[in-house]
Formats: sequence, structure tokens, C-alpha cells
Amino acid sequence: MKITTDSSRTVKPSYNGNSHSPNRQIPFSVFDKVTYNTHMASVFAFNPPIPSNIVIEKGLSKVLSEYREFAGRLVEDEESSLVISLNDQGVRFVEASVDSTVQNILPSKPTKDLLSLHPNLYNVEELLQVQLTRFACGSLVVGMTAHHMVADAHTVQQFCSAWSLAIRGLPVEPIPLHTRGTLFKHRDPPLIRYEHRGVEYTKDIFNAKMKVYHQSMEEEVIIHKVHFTKEFINKLRANVSEGTSRPYSRFETILAHLWKTVTKARGLDGHETTEIRISVNGRMRMNPKILNEYFGNLVLWAFPRSKVKDLVNQPLQYAAELIRSEVAKINDDYFKSFIDFASSESIRKEGLVSTAVMNKKSLSPNLEVDSWLSFPFYDLDFGSDQNTSHKTKKTYLKIIIDIITHFLLFLTLHINRLLHNPSPRPLSPLNRNNLLNNRHISIITLTARSSHIPLAFRLPLQFLPL
Repeated sequence: MKITTDSSRTVKPSYNGNSHSPNRQIPFSVFDKVTYNTHMASVFAFNPPIPSNIVIEKGLSKVLSEYREFAGRLVEDEESSLVISLNDQGVRFVEASVDSTVQNILPSKPTKDLLSLHPNLYNVEELLQVQLTRFACGSLVVGMTAHHMVADAHTVQQFCSAWSLAIRGLPVEPIPLHTRGTLFKHRDPPLIRYEHRGVEYTKDIFNAKMKVYHQSMEEEVIIHKVHFTKEFINKLRANVSEGTSRPYSRFETILAHLWKTVTKARGLDGHETTEIRISVNGRMRMNPKILNEYFGNLVLWAFPRSKVKDLVNQPLQYAAELIRSEVAKINDDYFKSFIDFASSESIRKEGLVSTAVMNKKSLSPNLEVDSWLSFPFYDLDFGSDQNTSHKTKKTYLKIIIDIITHFLLFLTLHINRLLHNPSPRPLSPLNRNNLLNNRHISIITLTARSSHIPLAFRLPLQFLPL
């Protein structure tokens, strides 16, 4: 796919005469510090009619006046701690074009060619970048990258929703809450009731090897995409929930199925332990609840674990219950224990670093999983169909390319035709022949649809003893 870059410039916040605070520095919260220190990328594609690039740029400038952190820069304060400088230096805005149609260009499954649809992720000073790629058919692909320490996926979704409103000339909402520097204070005295060493923090033992690891692994990523039909999910969910007082969710059901199936395909030793790293949003789990408008990171992780022989031989309900119970443990008490630990001198004195890097913990025999089920990305409207209800939109195509490390790519492709589209393909058999290539990392990208609601997982698989 040949993309022509037509222009590249900086877009700064537009305050339209409204007062705003001068340049100041915003400290990171303990949740910002423990997350991935990298850009994450998302790509959205829309069919015509689409507003002009000028209209989209003006909407971006307007929404940046409320989401100022994205227009700032990372700097060090007087104590050499990384902070966000609200200096309004702006975001990178790239205009590009392709002399072909979206249908002719986009592959049937994610490939590295799609990485050209968003700006470069490496050695970037901007905290947000946007690329508008126009196709000959009139379609528009909006690619953006955002620094993960500045915002988690929940915040990025809120930003995109506010941006889409600004493009259409509507009031910007939601208005973000800028309280990351004051909201999560440790208790006095601290009450650290859980073990956080080896969970969110660990000794800095991988950094020396990361560069070599990057060079040897970068070309070894392959993609495997599987569709689950609504009928398959409903049947699986009914079976796994039989005899329970509370049915398992779609997330719990599908993840249990995948964990068990992938573990079987790997042919692991029965006495080996396998675990899943599951992102858990703390906004609704903390007491008092944190408003959805909070701008920043508020995610920790649950780690269901099992011996391989138990996971493979027990009924599927065994895996589903492990997932449910471990996620339930990441509650208000756990979040506050983490705040106390992450605010302590132990981090500095012991030289602890975040485990949120792509290291051996998220590779074989383990998995890493995120669910974006609750994020209404499919409701995004950049001005093409603002007078038509969501259910009657003719075609809406969305691609998510989520980059969560410096060297391993997680690509999730959703092509969702909400009207006149064929049913998703049935579940592909997961076995060693079609799941894995010898000595390759395999990424499974899975989508499940109930009505028009997307469910996405990122499941990295590591080197396998083939």
C-alpha cells in the first residue's frame, strides 16, 4: 500500500478567547507510572460523506483546549521525575492520500501494512498524533497514537467521542477531570495488605536484554484471527453457566474457552503453571467510585493461574470461575493497597520497575488479555451520518491497531457492516497446524459480536517447544 504524505504540521489548542491556566507541570499518578511507557495506536475508517480535513482539524484544536495534556510534552521536574508540561506545544497532524479504494487496499486480516495508516510510534515528542488518510473512493482513515502514560484506553475513547462532537459543531463532552496529581493519595499510616512485588512491580532485570530481544523478535510476529458467532457464544455461555446462581459473562466465557484451547494447542507439560494478565479498570471498583470523566490511567491487572493439567482436564467452568474470582479480587481494597505501596520508598530503594512491559510474563505459557466491550467506539461519528441512528447506518468500518510494546504488535481488525452484511465466519479450529508457525510468535485476534457490540481480545503467544 503506497501512501503519499501531503502535509505534516502542528495543531495547538484553540481557546476562542476563553481563559486558561498558564504553562504548568502535572505529576503522574501511581497508575500512570505503572502502565506501559509507550505510544498506543488506533485506526478508524469511515465511508463517505466525510467532512473536510479543515473541519476535522478545527474540531481537534477545539477539543485539545479541554484535553490539554495531549498537547503538552513530557519533561523532568526539579526532582528529575517525569511530568506532563501543559505548554500547548500541540499535536502532530498529518494529511495523507492513497490512489485506490479502501476495499482494494485493506487486507482480509491485519498485516504490518496497516501500520502506515498512523504516524510513527518511536522517538516521538508529541503525546498525541493524528493522521488523516483519504482514499480515492472518498473514504477516510483516521489514525492516531497517544502516549499510554498520559491516558488509558478509557480516556482515549472519551477523547475521541468529544472530538467527534467538536467536528460536528456540538458542545465538547464529556469534560475531562484533571485530578491525576491529587486524587490518589496514600493513607497515613499506609495499609499494604497485598503483595505487589512480582505483580505490578519487579526488579529491573529485563531492560538490559530488551534491545537484543527486539532485534531478534521484530520480524517474527504472525496474526491469526478467529470469529465467534453469536450462536456459538450463547451456547458456550449456557453450557459453562449451567448450575450456577449467576451466569458467566461473555468475557469470562470466551476467555475461559480460549485459555483452555490455546493451552491444549501448546502441548505444555501438565505440571507447568499458566496464567493470564487481565486489565481491570478501577473507575467503578474504587469506593467512592471514580467518575468516568477522569483523565489518566486507572488500570491494574488480575492474574488467574492454573496448573496446565487442571486447566486442560477440568470442565470449562473451572477456568471461568478462576477468571471471575481473580478479577473480583482487584477491588477497592486492592487498589488502595497498591496506592500505598506505589507511593512508598520501597520503589526507589529496591530499584523496582513496572511489570507492564512485553517480557516473558506475557508469553508462553501465559496470555495477556484486554476487553474493549464497554467502549462505544462503534458510535463514533466524525460527521458522516450524524442524523441517522446507529442501528440504521449502512456501513461502518473500524480498525484498531493497538501497539502496547516497543517491539510486539497487537493488531485487532474489526470490519463491522451493520446492515446488509454476511454473518461472521464460524469458529476456526484451533490446533497446532493452523494456530502456530514453527518458532514464531503467534498473535490471536478474536472478535465476537452480539448484535452490534464488539468484543476484542489481545492474546500474545510466546516461543513454543515445537
